[in-house]
Amino acid sequence: MTVTSTNTSRADRLSPGERRMLLDLARRSVAATASGEPLPAVDERALPPILVAPGAAFVTLHGAGQLRGCIGTVEPRDLSLAETVVLMARAAASEDPRFAPVRADEVPHLDIEVSVMGPLVPVASPSEIEIGRDGLVVEEGFHRGLLLPQVPVEWGWDRDTFLRQACVKAGLPPEAWHGRARLFRFSAEVFGERDHLGPGLAGQPS
Repeated sequence: MTVTSTNTSRADRLSPGERRMLLDLARRSVAATASGEPLPAVDERALPPILVAPGAAFVTLHGAGQLRGCIGTVEPRDLSLAETVVLMARAAASEDPRFAPVRADEVPHLDIEVSVMGPLVPVASPSEIEIGRDGLVVEEGFHRGLLLPQVPVEWGWDRDTFLRQACVKAGLPPEAWHGRARLFRFSAEVFGERDHLGPGLAGQPS
């Protein structure tokens, strides 16, 4: 995953219709990537302003209840939120180093989830981290790891386990958060095609 900082918050601001637009763009992007076709064009004239403004997002793919790809950015780039979702969906389908690229025959069976990112907030005390509300970034030197807010909920982690797993994701010892590692929390507006199934399906930590 690409993890950088942001100072723009969008959490809990999208309407159901805007969420559907992003999920549709993500699915079309995954399908095009798997088939070797051009990515869907983003017609910004047909989109609401919040999707045209710069935004940061992660796109997560699940297949058969297991993680199939997850890539995103926490920092808004010189792209609209809609364009970012298209590009992150392509990356999740073809560039996650943990998985082979998604095949065309897999696409109809994938569940797609979008996480629209809020700002990174430095953590002065681990007690500030709230399970179910916060995602977590751990940084030390060249090591950096991110876990989305839904991950500890799906895995049933408490705060200490969440911190240890974020350190492991960063390639650090599990207890590195006690030392010089820097901690950041962030909110995210998380929605997906499988929302009607209830809580997220268990898979590998994103």
